[in-house]
Amino acid sequence: MNDPTCKACQGSWPNTDHFIADLGLSKAYLHDDQFFPGWTVVLFKRHATELFHLAPTERIQLMEEVNLVAKTLAQVFDAKKINYELLGNQLPHIHWHVIPRLASDPSSLEPVWRVQHEPLLLLNPDLQSTIQRLQQAVQKAR
Repeated sequence: MNDPTCKACQGSWPNTDHFIADLGLSKAYLHDDQFFPGWTVVLFKRHATELFHLAPTERIQLMEEVNLVAKTLAQVFDAKKINYELLGNQLPHIHWHVIPRLASDPSSLEPVWRVQHEPLLLLNPDLQSTIQRLQQAVQKAR
């Protein structure tokens, strides 16, 4: 069941042009801000705000889907570390931010939320090229 007041349920977030893959219970999207290259959002398809609202089998499958995205991002971007964020304070709908942290990271010891920066928005063809690389890598990793 969807919540008509939820931006994720309405389809107004994340940007549908940034779609990477349908993973089963969730969908992956490239985040608008690519200051941290590869930043991806894994969005649970139905409305739920807490992990304890999910059936045990859903939690297990969702974590496998997040893991698939993380593994793919680590390979595609040669990540030193992957950060995982499940907050929901601004958007109360289960969604994971999966963020590769690279050797070139300007603030490797800080959470991305604390790093002051101008959002880096990819434009075509860079946006489509990045999405296509990730789509191919997800398909290969399955």
